[in-house]
Amino acid sequence: MKALVLAGGAGTRLRPFTHTSAKQLMPIANRPVLFYGLDAIRAAGITEAGIVVGDTAAEIRAAVGDGSRFGLAVTYLPQEAPLGLAHAVRVARDYLGGDDFLMYLGDNFFGDGIGAVADRFRRERPGAELLLAKVPDPRAYGVAELDPDGAVRRLAEKPRRPRSDLAVTGVYAFTPDVHEQVDRLRPSRRGELEITDAIQGLIDSGRRVTATRTGGDWKDIGSAAGLLEANRAVLDRLAADPARDHRIDGAGGVSGPVVAEPGAWLEGSRVTGPAVIGAGARIIGSVIGPHTSIGAGCRVEHSEIEDSVLLPGATVRGAGPVRGSLLGHASEVAATAPARRCQRLVLGDHSKVLIDP
Repeated sequence: MKALVLAGGAGTRLRPFTHTSAKQLMPIANRPVLFYGLDAIRAAGITEAGIVVGDTAAEIRAAVGDGSRFGLAVTYLPQEAPLGLAHAVRVARDYLGGDDFLMYLGDNFFGDGIGAVADRFRRERPGAELLLAKVPDPRAYGVAELDPDGAVRRLAEKPRRPRSDLAVTGVYAFTPDVHEQVDRLRPSRRGELEITDAIQGLIDSGRRVTATRTGGDWKDIGSAAGLLEANRAVLDRLAADPARDHRIDGAGGVSGPVVAEPGAWLEGSRVTGPAVIGAGARIIGSVIGPHTSIGAGCRVEHSEIEDSVLLPGATVRGAGPVRGSLLGHASEVAATAPARRCQRLVLGDHSKVLIDP
């Protein structure tokens, strides 16, 4: 079995960040979301991965390389435009050949991995295997309707009136039979080749399509809110990793699980975990609360930050309380006086904001 990793989308819901960087490289606990997916693929026993790339191909290649550090042999598959998930399968046709494959959307995060899907598919080898999750509002997803025996009966892409609350997540497993269905597709009303239509074609042709329900954290990192949710989920699982756990230099108080990269500096500050402090970050006269990830080279002075993600090089001075915020690369936040109420900020790369309470 091979893996097909989709990393070519435009990421419109994550703008302004995706104007300047790939959404699959947005960090969760200071690590690109795509890296968690590659780890999960290798843990599922897969060693070959094709990565579909688009306009941000150079960034993805620079970050992932040949895949060897993930235990994978990676092949890059250029896609001229993000024309749908099934279009990505069509782009990868020669690479996939006659092999079964697991398709993974590179902006998804699965806290419990994807081993259950791969194992069941290998064992039963249906026409397709889907990973489903219950969601409060399924209208934004592909939605699966199941038979009493648990097989998938019908799929609908972003239906106005969903027939179930089971969303199709970002993991699918296929036999080569799916290629015949993909070849038959025509663009949907969204102008895309929908993978749900190809799967429905398998069902209509008599192939059994099965589904596994995720029992852990599934986050779609397609929005700032989704990224912050995933950051909380990872930090809640944070355990001291000897390979990454370094004492924070300087003076201050640390409580709870806190991972600090080399060169992180704490001066007259308090950090309450779970939290991650990136390499070379400097925290001076500040309070860092739980569920905060501070990227490499950030500077936080006389501020209060909680439940937030600061991308590398961000600076915050005299601001707070800042909560539920996402600050881009090399962004700057400053306040003329202490805020009277909580600040929630979503700032793109290189943004500058002056808060005047």
